[in-house]
Amino acid sequence: MYGLIFIFAFAVLCSLIFAFILRFTSAGEGSLQYIITALSFIALFGGGFLSGGKRKEKGWLIGGITGLIYSLVVFLFQYLGYDRLFDTQQVIYHTCYTLIAMMGGILGVNISTNNSRRSA
Repeated sequence: MYGLIFIFAFAVLCSLIFAFILRFTSAGEGSLQYIITALSFIALFGGGFLSGGKRKEKGWLIGGITGLIYSLVVFLFQYLGYDRLFDTQQVIYHTCYTLIAMMGGILGVNISTNNSRRSA
């Protein structure tokens, strides 16, 4: 749950920043596409990392579940709000998001486990 809260809070903050950039500068959406994608990967990695660190075991599983729940929420928002399904490109992105969250979960477990072993 902490990982998902982090992901969505990070997304809202980044969306607000990019909305201001798009509104008050001459930058277009196309010029920010790669930056937004990179920040999305960072958000999912951070969410998986936080989830894995809190759980302290099975980081790949908890990170994967975090990524899948994120993808499910985005899918439901898109389907129920805009009546559109994922296209092929979005399926690829969300598969990568889930894999990145899994990597974050693995690293979160390993770092939190190593820190607790050192302090004991």
